[in-house]
Amino acid sequence: MPRPGRRFRDRDKGATGGDADVRAPERAHDGMRAQSRVTTAAEARAYAKSVVRDGWGSGSRAAREEDVIDLLLVVSELVTNAIRHGDGLAGFDVVPAPGGVRLAVHDNSEVVPDVAYGPGVLPVGHHGNGYGWPLIIRLAREIAVELRPGGGKTVSVFVPLREAPA
Repeated sequence: MPRPGRRFRDRDKGATGGDADVRAPERAHDGMRAQSRVTTAAEARAYAKSVVRDGWGSGSRAAREEDVIDLLLVVSELVTNAIRHGDGLAGFDVVPAPGGVRLAVHDNSEVVPDVAYGPGVLPVGHHGNGYGWPLIIRLAREIAVELRPGGGKTVSVFVPLREAPA
């Protein structure tokens, strides 16, 4: 059962759970759309960090380092999941937004992980499920999984960023 505020959306069958319609990122508040054709988690992290540096921060405004570390962890987990469990990475979007960044990771599988809408409890032992989804649930907001019309799915999240102290 999806948690409130989180949503699985199948465009052909309607939506279930949650109360917000969260889609893959469109345009950032400044009109900038950040996209990259990355193939590894390392490339995705580097690209996301550059978007935060160039697109989120402006002038003297910069994100707190601890928030950027959380963002990079979420990026790593989502991209690695797409590569390992989603039949390959099909796309990666990063869009700066007020208060954070929106990520969309596209893969080639229509399988939605059971733990995607779990409580975010870390596993006691490693019994098939790892730490990735619980960490994503703890660090990201507005988590959505949407099936793509041409096949596969998109996992979209919002990762909050706070402004670094002056």
